[in-house]
Amino acid sequence: MSVATDLMVSTIRDYGDQALLLECASTAEVLAVSDALREARLPGVLDVVPAARTVLCTLADPRYQAPTRQRLSRLRIDPAMVDTPADRPADVVIEVIYDGADLADVARHTGMAVSDVVDAHTGTLWRVGFGGFAPGFAYLVGGDPRLAVPRRSDPRTAVPAGAVGLAGEFSGIYPRQSPGGWQLIGRTEAVLWDIDRPRPALLVPGMWVRFRAV
Repeated sequence: MSVATDLMVSTIRDYGDQALLLECASTAEVLAVSDALREARLPGVLDVVPAARTVLCTLADPRYQAPTRQRLSRLRIDPAMVDTPADRPADVVIEVIYDGADLADVARHTGMAVSDVVDAHTGTLWRVGFGGFAPGFAYLVGGDPRLAVPRRSDPRTAVPAGAVGLAGEFSGIYPRQSPGGWQLIGRTEAVLWDIDRPRPALLVPGMWVRFRAV
């Protein structure tokens, strides 16, 4: 397990009889807990599934539930795993054309100039917190906090593939055309989901991502 530190898993709930649900204070803490769990390689743990504020730990058999809960209660998390390393290189660089339909609205909402919105989006590393919504869609966290904006009050019935958006603390890229309510700030030609690749999803939980304006 990780070296003993200040952070511990505080809330652990039974999730049926073959899983445990861990509650966390932030998505950054979710990622730290997920990393620690994978490193610990606890017996009977089949999968570790991060979400916005929880980590689902699925088990091979009900008999693992009680001992795993005890082990998780003793799991220590390195606080450094919660913070973005200053010199951490990006695992993936996404090139973006910043001409999104909601870019001006985002600027007005944040009180920033359009150019400042672009600089804020490209100026910090984002991390893939978890996936969902559609195959290949990744919820990116850890960006500039000034970019936290609400979803649109009137969701679009069709958002094109490659659209880059903001919603709450998250940024994300639509892997295919679909309905959506995120604030669109740009577009990319990056392919987020391709079943012909060895790993279909371009972005997977834990990856570090940087956006680059083109």
